[in-house]
Amino acid sequence: MGFQQENCKKETKNCTTGDTDIIIVGAGVAGSALAYTLGKDGWRVHVIERDLSEPDRIVGEFLHPVGYLKLIELGLEDCVNEIDAQRVFGYVFYKDGKSIKVPYPLKFQSDVSGITLNNGRFVQRMREKAKSLPNVRLEQGTVTSLLEEKGTVKGVIYKTKFAKENTAYAPLTIVCDGCFSNLRRYFCNLKVDIPSCSVGFVLERCELPIPNYGHIIFADPSSMAFYSISSTKIRCLVDVPGQKLPDVSNGQMTHFLRTVAAPQVPPELHAAFIAAIDKGNIRTMPNRIMPAAANPTPGALLMGDAFNSRHSIIAGGMAVALSDIVLLRDLLRPLHNLNDASSVCRYLESFYLLRKPVASTINTIAGALYKVYGASPDPIRKEIQQLCFDYLSLGSMFSSGPVTLFSGPSPPWMIVLCSFAVGIYGVGRLLLPFPSPKRVWIAARMILLGLSIVIPIIKAEGVRQMFFPVTVPAYYRAPPVNEDP
Repeated sequence: MGFQQENCKKETKNCTTGDTDIIIVGAGVAGSALAYTLGKDGWRVHVIERDLSEPDRIVGEFLHPVGYLKLIELGLEDCVNEIDAQRVFGYVFYKDGKSIKVPYPLKFQSDVSGITLNNGRFVQRMREKAKSLPNVRLEQGTVTSLLEEKGTVKGVIYKTKFAKENTAYAPLTIVCDGCFSNLRRYFCNLKVDIPSCSVGFVLERCELPIPNYGHIIFADPSSMAFYSISSTKIRCLVDVPGQKLPDVSNGQMTHFLRTVAAPQVPPELHAAFIAAIDKGNIRTMPNRIMPAAANPTPGALLMGDAFNSRHSIIAGGMAVALSDIVLLRDLLRPLHNLNDASSVCRYLESFYLLRKPVASTINTIAGALYKVYGASPDPIRKEIQQLCFDYLSLGSMFSSGPVTLFSGPSPPWMIVLCSFAVGIYGVGRLLLPFPSPKRVWIAARMILLGLSIVIPIIKAEGVRQMFFPVTVPAYYRAPPVNEDP
């Protein structure tokens, strides 16, 4: 009762021409969490989702501690209860038969950890929580286009589940309809890079070698990941380089998994791995990489994987999305209404900048890790692969530093610090105690290759925005002054 009274008080301030303040396109992880968050703050929200049945996906199942902290901040932590979600305390990395256990460097309260879960159950819990608010409306429908008038988005055109075409109006439309978004074209024309595909299936009746840890195998030609999605099921994701996959329907994929991937699987999981691929429920998902570079659009905002996506090797997507939602919520709180689209758009330019500390750090480490451990015949790249693995093997701060980059809030300069530390370690072990011309040449090539991997990723994220945000005018945007009607 108390919450509804607070809601009503806010609604009296949000008087717009219509019954909706914000339209949200998509009700996946980002959309459903955003709907609840904005609805709780009193905004009148209309969510349009293509399919409101429980999703069945092979991604969006791993939530790092930084993501779980954001979930708590949004008041959605109970959505991981009663869905058999599993706690995660770190990673186990495998390479050439050797393994390293790297715990998360957790400095939070004892109940904070990483979480692995069933994506569909998690999304449904958040949808139910959003729908429980009186000022949030969830509707099944497919948005076909945005309504534009003189360069300002006024709403959306969508088809209901009965194929009836409708229009919906609101001062602000937030598009978060996933990596396959058909509305991204209204915001940007970036080329999406697809370096590989994830092949996913579920292992049953087995346990991970080290319970409550994510397991990553740096295999040949690319990586594999294993993590629990319930108390009885383990997700396996095999990264297959390129866009042309072995055919699942004619048995080529099964043959690939049996002959190439299976021999590199830890012995404890091998029998369950073979049984799972023989069972045949094999799914695929392209790994889409797209830097965040949407153009500010009056009346609209792009979020989630529709806006910014990275390789799934470190499973950072949910952490980035939830962090963005916390930021957007805080930016919208000072506003009484959203009627002045141009002023709101100018103000929300700061969103694209202020998200950089979390998003760019995760994007950069995901891109760099995939570039290092992706398929390549280059012997120098293999030297770097071994170097990174050996560096993690040192333990203590040497392993906790890199893992902190995607498990906890880390400023972008930590990327430079970790890269510098790995570089010094690599060059030092090559040149000490007695350098030779060959070793000097290898060290120089390793440094050049490392720079060629990291610099383009940072450049795509924006050097100035990542490391010197206070020099960007948008950093100082103040909320527009809009008076109550």
